[in-house]
Amino acid sequence: MGIDKKLLDILCDPVTKVPVTVLPGKKLERLNGDIEKGEVRYVSGETVDRILEAGLITEDGKVIYRIDDDIPVMLEDMGIGTTQFENW
Repeated sequence: MGIDKKLLDILCDPVTKVPVTVLPGKKLERLNGDIEKGEVRYVSGETVDRILEAGLITEDGKVIYRIDDDIPVMLEDMGIGTTQFENW
């Protein structure tokens, strides 16, 4: 189904208020590969233990948020910082 365009237009990072956009497929694949290897952590420090169905990324490319069952999980501690990845 995907995320509703009207909802996407109003969503933003809960900390920085930077707008978000849908995480592109290639980046989602790469992220999920790293998650399967146990190499990805949330901002809280916990290891991301399950792959993302879909994701949102801040327009500045710094934080990714998961989408579960077409519902964005926009919790500060559940953000995935992109500085943990090389050549992101």
